Amino acid sequence: MCLFFILLLLGPRIAGVTWWIVQPTRWDLAFTSFLWPMLGIVFAPWTTLMYVILSPGGITGWEWLWIGLMVFADVASWTTAGYNNRDKIPV
Repeated sequence: MCLFFILLLLGPRIAGVTWWIVQPTRWDLAFTSFLWPMLGIVFAPWTTLMYVILSPGGITGWEWLWIGLMVFADVASWTTAGYNNRDKIPV
């Protein structure tokens, strides 16, 4: 069970870093600086990966729905971690 959560937490970050190393041109098309993809991989990895998938062609129309779903996935991962650990903090 613990291994599953470790993979869930680190999986998109490892995938993002690996993809950045393998295809730096795609990341250069999506972002203009080094700072935004780095912060994205650390704090919002699902959103960053989806943005890199969609951005080279330009994000229009329904593609914003996918970005929004990934933002929801990132926020859900933050909040569920806090909710699941609420009993471990002494009152």
